[in-house]
Amino acid sequence: MVRGYRRTWWRGDIIAGLTVTAYLVPQVMAYAQIAGLPPVTGLWAVLITLPLYALLGSSRQLSVGPESTTALLAASVIAPLALGDPSRYAALAAALALIVGVLCLGAWALRLGFL
Repeated sequence: MVRGYRRTWWRGDIIAGLTVTAYLVPQVMAYAQIAGLPPVTGLWAVLITLPLYALLGSSRQLSVGPESTTALLAASVIAPLALGDPSRYAALAAALALIVGVLCLGAWALRLGFL
């Protein structure tokens, strides 16, 4: 069990998790489409990243999830480079996600979380 976690929080956390899931599923599908990707891409992205943050994140108050601004920025960067090729678009989106992940890991390793 997570250090400092109280059993009395369990019920509220389950309700909160179900509530977030109810709005998160359509949200991630829509943001994937905004980014120019198939809707299922949003589901896969959130299935991997949110549990990782739940296990490794340091803030209980931080809301982690997709954002429309990020989706629009990704689309605006990737679309011109993809040259209309959907498979190239998907590969570039994956590369962008990996680059951002590596940068975040680098910031973590350098203890830049205080910024």
